[in-house]
Amino acid sequence: MATHPIHFVGSIGLEDAETVFRSLAENVGDKAFYYPDGETGVRTNWVVWQGQVFADHSGFEQIESGQGYIEGAPPPTHFAPTVEPGALAFSSLGYAAEAAKSFALFSKMKSEGKIPGSVRFQVSLPTPAAVLETFVASDHRRNVLPAYTAAMANEVNTILAAIPHDQLALQWDIAVEVIAADGGMPSLFDNPLNDTVDELQKLCAPIPEEVHLGFHLCYGDPGHKHIIEPRDLGTSVAFANALTSGISRRVDYVHMAVPRDRDDEAYFAPLKNLDIDQTRLNLGLVHFTDGVAGTKKRLATAKQFASGFGIATECGFGRRDPATIPGLLQIHTEVSGSA
Repeated sequence: MATHPIHFVGSIGLEDAETVFRSLAENVGDKAFYYPDGETGVRTNWVVWQGQVFADHSGFEQIESGQGYIEGAPPPTHFAPTVEPGALAFSSLGYAAEAAKSFALFSKMKSEGKIPGSVRFQVSLPTPAAVLETFVASDHRRNVLPAYTAAMANEVNTILAAIPHDQLALQWDIAVEVIAADGGMPSLFDNPLNDTVDELQKLCAPIPEEVHLGFHLCYGDPGHKHIIEPRDLGTSVAFANALTSGISRRVDYVHMAVPRDRDDEAYFAPLKNLDIDQTRLNLGLVHFTDGVAGTKKRLATAKQFASGFGIATECGFGRRDPATIPGLLQIHTEVSGSA
């Protein structure tokens, strides 16, 4: 395994899952613990495809309200429930169906020797709050949260039933909560950090220990820019500490963003307070635009405050020009072996 294992957040802007798996196998091999399917097709823009879930739901109506924050998302059209909160229920959200389809391909390619035997299949899921912040009118989000959370729990259970546990890694994408904790947007939670831990504890408790579990701490990626720029890694460290201590089962990894222009000690200094026991740290310090040289500068500074961490991009790269992806993967592989 590489000195700095490679992690992929989720979305990868290639044609389809087969192309993603083949590209990762050929360019990265076993330098990564997990391969996602790239979240291709309708899932390219993270949670945007969930808008159709609300549009098709007989218990919601479209209203003009609010302001969108995800590139490609339909707001300012939001949705409001037309039934009492206790009567709300969702059928399939689509995540489990997509995961099962991609895993069948992953398993076939692995059995043919096209994917390294040590690699697990990674499924990345948004927190329910992220979806509600995007599509539900602000006055109704708290009321809709229990029903959508129950639906997401059903998606997790269906994934667990469809995919062998020793082949699976589940990742939760935590964005709106981190941004809200830094004052970048309002939150449906009174305390974005503590309430997020409580919500994820409910969702993660049933996940067997044999399944690997991780958290991606994100500041968004609309137009390849953060929604709010982190002052330093302090908020991400606080979330990582709270999640690893507050979740009742093992947490295998956490991922944190590193902006391209932050190779200074002040940005990484909060890592001195990181207290996550054996949980692996992945730092999103790989950037295509300044290549190996810039990535190594950020890596060198990070190593003053942490060791044994993996490397990644800040966020998924599903909206990236496909022609740039081979070069981006090459940066990963070259830097992963840096001592």
